[in-house]
Amino acid sequence: MESRVSVERLTDETYMDLALNMARTTQGQTGINPVVGCVVVKDGRIVGMGAHLKRGTGHAEVHALNMAGAEAEGATVYVTLEPCSHYGKTPPCSERIIAEKAARVVVGAEDPNPLVAGRGIQRLREAGIEVTVGVRSQEATLLNEMFNKYIVTGMPFVTAKSASTLDGRIASYAGDSKWITGESAREFVHLLRHRHQAIMVGVGTALADDPQLTTRLPVPGLSPVRVVVDSELRLPPEARLLAPGGAGVVVVTTERAPEARRKRLEELGAKVIAAGGGQQVDLQLALKALGGLEIGSVLLEGGGRLNGAMLRALLIDKFHLFFAPKIIGGADAPANFAFPGFAAMDEAFRLERIQVETFGDDFCVTGYPVYAAAADREVNT
Repeated sequence: MESRVSVERLTDETYMDLALNMARTTQGQTGINPVVGCVVVKDGRIVGMGAHLKRGTGHAEVHALNMAGAEAEGATVYVTLEPCSHYGKTPPCSERIIAEKAARVVVGAEDPNPLVAGRGIQRLREAGIEVTVGVRSQEATLLNEMFNKYIVTGMPFVTAKSASTLDGRIASYAGDSKWITGESAREFVHLLRHRHQAIMVGVGTALADDPQLTTRLPVPGLSPVRVVVDSELRLPPEARLLAPGGAGVVVVTTERAPEARRKRLEELGAKVIAAGGGQQVDLQLALKALGGLEIGSVLLEGGGRLNGAMLRALLIDKFHLFFAPKIIGGADAPANFAFPGFAAMDEAFRLERIQVETFGDDFCVTGYPVYAAAADREVNT
């Protein structure tokens, strides 16, 4: 019998993995700020740890250095994202590291924020601190994929989630959709809600299901801002998502929407914004408006029509496609992505970086769309 001995080693990756795990636990609670973890190591011992917990409060490096105290001098600082070099809501972390006289800094990924973008690393090196960049860079970059898009473009990162039968139906021909997937898959969806700043549906979904669009987990979770795309402001005042409390409601409509309906929704506490002057909401303008409201991530839980329109406009950044082992059929049963379609299979939207995960009897396909070819063609109308 062959025997294998597993040898554990203490490396830069060991400590960066710890910092990454700390950052992961804060997903959803930092707003438009990145999630960051930091570990301080001195003479072979961990002397400080920290994570960024909330926008406007101390960054991960500050918490870790506070814990390390005097032992920060001569230590190695492991941080998942390049330390900031500018004054924002908090002082620059690069200056704090310099003041504490750390000997070395290990960085997971450079910060794409134009206010940082390598300046934090440069400042540390100018101060005589040794800097190593790119340890677990792929993991560190992926962890902040939402922040990375928003900080560069001002547009929210859009994650599309759908749950369907194996034949791609999100409801029966009679409209029954509860429940397609099981409890395990639905709990993960609520985790996705916790991790996104906003959840978006079309008015058709709001009228058919009267959803609350809140986060319901076994432990306390953060509920996202509810966004309803409603070109004619058909959302009724008695809709459950308009009930007092919660994380707020944004209704996206057009300039042609009836003024009386707009005023009524605003009286109920909803923020109503116009995106375009046509018959339908301009989804590109809608996302820009949400970005202007400092919403950096959106979980799209629309019906087939909104999902299809978002895909057709090339506005979806990531997919979580849940499938239940069911076949329901029905020519009139709605599909998860409804749009006129392509004439040839090689024109279809394609996903890359695919991952497949099981949730009980259900499974989820996660992937990222390839838009390079799609941007040069139009869907047949």
